[in-house]
Amino acid sequence: MASMPNQAPVPNDIAARFEVHEWRNGLAILSAAHPQEWANILEVLRGFTLLKSDVLKPGGSKGLISSKLDAHFTKLGWIEKKFDTKIVVDSREHVAPTHKVDCYKDRVALEVEWNNKDPFFDRDLNNFRLLFDLRAIDAGIIITRCTELQQIFNRLGRGPSFGNSTTHMAKLLPRLEGGSGGGCPVVVFGIRAAAYVED
Repeated sequence: MASMPNQAPVPNDIAARFEVHEWRNGLAILSAAHPQEWANILEVLRGFTLLKSDVLKPGGSKGLISSKLDAHFTKLGWIEKKFDTKIVVDSREHVAPTHKVDCYKDRVALEVEWNNKDPFFDRDLNNFRLLFDLRAIDAGIIITRCTELQQIFNRLGRGPSFGNSTTHMAKLLPRLEGGSGGGCPVVVFGIRAAAYVED
């Protein structure tokens, strides 16, 4: 697996504020086969700032930070999508349940995991793998937070709300490198401390 700090196609301004990793040539597939979706992702990431005021607000069901990212994707035409999947073997149908995807556009699936329990990464990667095997998607994307943000949360007195067993990059990378995404090309973006602003 390669991390791509400063090479094309990840622009330098994105690499400065997000830790980027890929699996199965996810970056090449996104930028070459899905230039419009890739442009959307870069636009959303460029427009994102992690505000102190957002971190200090209690999470709620979806969380303010996830909702802001999702809302920007929705504005660009991405939708929440549930796939009706089944496998047919010798005319016998087997339902192959998959989870709905938070943001979907033209065969690209994207999940925002800001502060969920870390098994959500297993669910997302397994979902990407299944959908890719069923030829429903070409790539999967996860936006999460870098583990380094914990120092900021601790300083703000919000550390316990962002525990070690929640979704952050150190919990995602071993799963990705261990092949949890199967054959599906995956790109992950971790929000760095450089994206944080004291408003």
